[in-house]
Amino acid sequence: MQLNSDHIDYIIKDLHYRGIVAEGIQDELIDHVCSAVEARMQNGDRFIDAYHHALKSFGHTQGLRKVQVETLHAENHKTKIMLKNYLTIAARSLRKHSFYSFINILGLSIGIAVCMIIVFFVVNELRYDRHHENAHRIFRINSEIIFGGNHYNMTYAPAPLAETLPLEFPEVEAAVHFRERGSYLVKREVENIKEKSVIWAGKDFFKIFTVPLLEGNPEKALEEPNTMAISKRTADKFFPGENALGQTLILDNKWNFKITGVYEDMPATSHFHFDLILSIEGLSEAKSPSWLSNNFQTYMLLRPDADPKAVEEKLMKLVMDKLAPQIAQVFGNDFTMEKFRESGNKIEYSLQPLTDIHLKSDLFGEFEPNFSITYIYLFAAVALFILVIACINFMNLSTARSANRAKEVGVRKVMGSFRSHLVRQFLSESILLSFFSFILAIGIAFLLLPVFNTLAGRQLFIPFQSPAFYLLLTGGAILTGLLAGMYPSLFLSAFKPINVLKGNVSLGMKSGLIRSSLVVFQFSVSIVLIISTIAVFNQLNYIQTKKIGFNKDQVVMVEDAYVLENNRMVFKNEILRNSMIVSGTFSGFLPVSGTWRNDNPWWAEGKNPSQSENLVSIQNWAVDYDYITTLGMSIKDGRDFSEKFPSDSSAVILNETAAKYFGFDGSPIGKKILTFKGDESGVNPDETESLTVIGVVENFHFESLKENVGSVMLFLNKQPQGFISFRFQSQDTKAVIELLESKWKEMAPGQPFTYSFLDERFGSMYAAETRLGKIFAIFAGFAIIIACLGLFALTAFTAEQRTKEIGIRKVMGASVASIVMLLSKEFGKLVLVAFVIASPVAWWAVNKWLENYQYKINLGWTVFALAGLAAFVIALLTMSFQSIKAAVSNPVNSLRNE
Repeated sequence: MQLNSDHIDYIIKDLHYRGIVAEGIQDELIDHVCSAVEARMQNGDRFIDAYHHALKSFGHTQGLRKVQVETLHAENHKTKIMLKNYLTIAARSLRKHSFYSFINILGLSIGIAVCMIIVFFVVNELRYDRHHENAHRIFRINSEIIFGGNHYNMTYAPAPLAETLPLEFPEVEAAVHFRERGSYLVKREVENIKEKSVIWAGKDFFKIFTVPLLEGNPEKALEEPNTMAISKRTADKFFPGENALGQTLILDNKWNFKITGVYEDMPATSHFHFDLILSIEGLSEAKSPSWLSNNFQTYMLLRPDADPKAVEEKLMKLVMDKLAPQIAQVFGNDFTMEKFRESGNKIEYSLQPLTDIHLKSDLFGEFEPNFSITYIYLFAAVALFILVIACINFMNLSTARSANRAKEVGVRKVMGSFRSHLVRQFLSESILLSFFSFILAIGIAFLLLPVFNTLAGRQLFIPFQSPAFYLLLTGGAILTGLLAGMYPSLFLSAFKPINVLKGNVSLGMKSGLIRSSLVVFQFSVSIVLIISTIAVFNQLNYIQTKKIGFNKDQVVMVEDAYVLENNRMVFKNEILRNSMIVSGTFSGFLPVSGTWRNDNPWWAEGKNPSQSENLVSIQNWAVDYDYITTLGMSIKDGRDFSEKFPSDSSAVILNETAAKYFGFDGSPIGKKILTFKGDESGVNPDETESLTVIGVVENFHFESLKENVGSVMLFLNKQPQGFISFRFQSQDTKAVIELLESKWKEMAPGQPFTYSFLDERFGSMYAAETRLGKIFAIFAGFAIIIACLGLFALTAFTAEQRTKEIGIRKVMGASVASIVMLLSKEFGKLVLVAFVIASPVAWWAVNKWLENYQYKINLGWTVFALAGLAAFVIALLTMSFQSIKAAVSNPVNSLRNE
C-alpha cells in the first residue's frame, strides 16, 4: 500500500506539532519517516499504526531530535570552517600580493572617503528647514515683475499682503512678513556692537516657525511696538550671567527696545539666521496700504487640508483686485492691467514651499545665499563616479592578475571545488579588502573634513555616536565589495581546469577589452572634472578682470557714517588732507552686494505716464559730488556734478541703459525726467517732481555678472548717509586703516569702526563660484590620483608579465626608450580615447553652467587642449616610472630560468 498526499500532510503537521522537524532539514527527516511508514503499510499495517511504530523505532521524539541536532551541528560546523577558510585564504592572498593590495586599498579608501564627505554634504543640504514642525505647510510668496525695461525675480511682496491673507483666505492659518533694514549698532549702555543679523518681523513669527523660546511667551513676544526677541547667543553677549527678559537694548543710539523673548540659536540648516527679531508693529512702512511697492518677504502657514495650487490662483486674483484701483489712481483710468500686459509687462506671485528655498531658489532678496539642487545632483554624481573609479581599479587589477591565479583555480576545481565556492572565495577577498578600505577611509575623511568645511562654509562632522552610521558603513562595505568583486569573481571562477593545468591560459580579447574600457571610463571622468575646473577658474578670472565700469581697486569703505552726525564732513576733510588719500565720497549706494537699493518708475518729459511703455523702472542712487571720481567711473556725455552749479540739486546723471530706455530724441543732456511724489504710505498722483539730465555715465555693473546692467540714475543728496568710501594710492594699506581708525575714534567715540575693501566686496558676490571651483579642483585631483594609482599598478603588472619579452628585446639590441614606448603606448592610446569621449561631455556641461551668466567666457579649444595635455602628462609620468624600471633591469635576471 502506498502513501497518499493526505498521509504525507498528516506526517508533516504532526512532526511540526511535536517540534521535531526544524527548518532547513525538514525534507530529510520527513523522507526518512515516510519511508518507514510506507514499509510497515506494505506489510499490512494501517497508516496510523505504521506511523506510531515508525516513531518508536526512531526512539520517538528524542531519536528524531538527536538526528536533527547532530545534522544541524554538522552543517553549522561546516559553514564556520568554510567561512574561516575563505577569510584565511583571502588574508593570505592580500599579504602575498601586498603591492597590489596596497594600491587597491589606498585607491578604494580615497574614493570612499571622498564619497563619504560628499554624502555628508548632500544629506546636510537636504535637511535645510526640515526642523520646523509644520515645514510642509509653510510657503513663501515670490514675485516676478517685468516692467520699465527691468525683469525682477524677487522674494518680495506688498506690505498689506500678510495682514490680508488670513482675513480673506480661510485656507491660511497665519501669515508673517519681514523687512530687512541692514545692520544696526546695538548697545546696552555705552559701547556699541554692530549686529548684522537683524530683522523686523510680524507677531506670528513664532506661530509659523519652530524657533523655541527659552524665555517669554511666543504668542505675545512680538505683539507690541519697540519690543524684540533675541537669540541665546545675543543674550549671553549683552547680559552675561543675567536674565535678559524685560531688559532694554538701544539701537542706533536712539531707539529703545524691550526684550520680550529669548530663543534658541537657529540651527545651521536654516535658510535664515536672525539674532535680533524686532517687532514690525513699530515700523511705519509695514502699515502702508500701498500694493504698488514690493518690499516685504512674506510667509504663510496653510491649514492641513489646504491646496497650495488653489491658494496660489486665489492669491493672484486678490493682488490684481487690490492693484487695479491703485494703478488707476496713480496713472489714470487709461492705465489698465490689460494694456499693462499687452505692453510686455508682467506681475505674478507664486508660492514656494519652505523646504525648497535652500536648494531651488536664487532670487533677489534672499536672506542668505542659497545652494543649488543642480550642484547637489552634480556632487552626488561626482561622488558616485569617484567611487566607481576606485572600484574599477580593483576590477582591473583582479582580472589583470588572473593568469597568476589561474593554477590556483585549476587545482581547486580538480580537488572538487564548485564554481559557487570559488565565487564566494573571491567575493570574500573583495569584501575583506572593502572593509579595510572603509576603516582607512574614515581616517582620511576625518582629516579632510576640516578642509572641506572651510571651502564649503559648512560644519560637517562624522557621526561617530550614531548606530545608523556604523550600520550604513557595514552595509556600504559589503555592497562595495560585492560590486567591485562580482565581475572578477565570475571571470576567475570560469577558468577550465584542464586548460589551466596544461598552461594554456588565455585572458582573451574580452577581458582585455573590458579592462581597457574601464581605464577609458576612469580617465574620461577625470578629464571632464579637469575641464570643468579650468572653465570655472577662467570664468572667475574673467569676472575679476572684465571692465565693469568702475575701478574697484584701492577703495576702502567705512560703514555707519551716520554715527559721525555733524562731524561727517569734518571727518572726510581731515582724511583727505593726508597724501595717501586721493578722494572720498558719501553714499550707501555702491556697485557691490550688501549696499542700498531703491527703484521707482520715471518717464521722460512730454510722454504720457498712463502708457506703461513710457515708464522706466530705474534705480535711484543718492550720491555726493565726489562719487563718480572716487569710484573711477567715466562720463560718456555731459558732465559730472559740480559745486559750481547750484542747479545741480535738481540734476540727474543717467547710465547708458537708462538713457536708452527713456528714448530721448537726440542727446539726453538738458532733458527732464519726471516721477510722482510719494512717501511710505503711497504715491501722490497729483504731484510730480522732475530732474534735469546733465550727464550720462558709462554702464557699470552693480549686480552679479549673471544679470544684465540695469537702469541707474545718480542724484545729489545733501544729507549723506551710509558708507564713506576713500580711494587711496599708498601701497601701505595698514597705514591707511590706522589713519581712518584713529580719526574715527576721535570723532565717534564709543562707536565701532567697521570697514571693508570694495574689491573684496565685489569678489564676495562670487564666493559660491569660487568655492565651487576649489571643490571641483580637489575632486578632480582625487579622481586623477585614484585613476593613476590603478594605471600605476596595471603598468607594473604589464611589465611583470612581459619581463622575459623585455629581456629578449634588450638582448636583441632594443633601447631603453623603445621599451618604455612599448610599455606606455597601449595605455597612452586609452588616455587619448578618454579625451575624445570626455571633451564633448565637458563642453555640454560647462556651457549649461555658463548659461547662468549674461557675461561669460568663450569656451575655446585651449581649455580642452590644456586638460587633455595635463591628463596625458600625468598618465605618462605614472606609466614611465614602472616602464623605465622594467627597461633598465638586467636581462640576465629575467632569462636565467629559460
